[in-house]
Amino acid sequence: MILLKRSFNIVGLLLLALLFIFPFVWMVSTSLKTLGEAMTFPPKWLPEVLQWQNFAAAWNSGPFLQYLTNSLLVTGGILILQFVTVVPAAYAFARYQFRGQKVLFALIMVTLMIPAQLIFLPVYIQMSNWGLLNQAWALILPFASSAFGIFLLRQSFKQVPHELIEAARLDDASEWKIMWRVMVPLAKPTLITFALFSFITHWNDYFWPLVMTTNNDARTLPVGIAQLRNTEGGVSWNTLMAGNMLLVIPVLFVFLLAQRQIIRAFTYTGVK
Repeated sequence: MILLKRSFNIVGLLLLALLFIFPFVWMVSTSLKTLGEAMTFPPKWLPEVLQWQNFAAAWNSGPFLQYLTNSLLVTGGILILQFVTVVPAAYAFARYQFRGQKVLFALIMVTLMIPAQLIFLPVYIQMSNWGLLNQAWALILPFASSAFGIFLLRQSFKQVPHELIEAARLDDASEWKIMWRVMVPLAKPTLITFALFSFITHWNDYFWPLVMTTNNDARTLPVGIAQLRNTEGGVSWNTLMAGNMLLVIPVLFVFLLAQRQIIRAFTYTGVK
């Protein structure tokens, strides 16, 4: 009976894995096909000859180097500002008691339920009044902090024993030094996990760059790749999928570097 149950569990996990892996495998396969193979019905799983030139065609279809530079600049700027704002806020909510703390934290959590599409108009007007449209700042400043990051890091800070902080204070460590030299290193897995989630979110963001920019000088990779659909004579699905691969590869690379820290962040092991 136990063996049968384990077999069902394994089969269920394999089916679930296939459900998530299939779209990615199909994207990789299509990116290496000719246009005829990509449009064939019934579909062919594997190309007869690998068409590596699809990646060159996608890259040369527009100023992709500019798109890539903009994506790196915007995503990096957001991560830096979020790190600077989220860490002090999480530390204050985790280790201080002050009037209105619960109400303020509740208001921060409420912002998680407000989609960007609901508030983009007032933010757009504000960026326009500041003269920041078609600039990287219009894509960075609205995400300078993160309610999810504050919540995640607060939970991690609350797990640090109070005795460790008191010991640091007895050594005349300032609150600023305790926060950056004691709390942040202990919360490293959580910080890396949050950074990965934030990186994926803003690297793949299509809506905000499309709204805040009107020319290629400030647009990012998702918007540039979406323009591959706007070709005469129909969509070249093989080239479009090759462009999507160019977008996905950095995310996979960052995930592989951070996967061990992600596991540690979601597995509380205490402080040694």
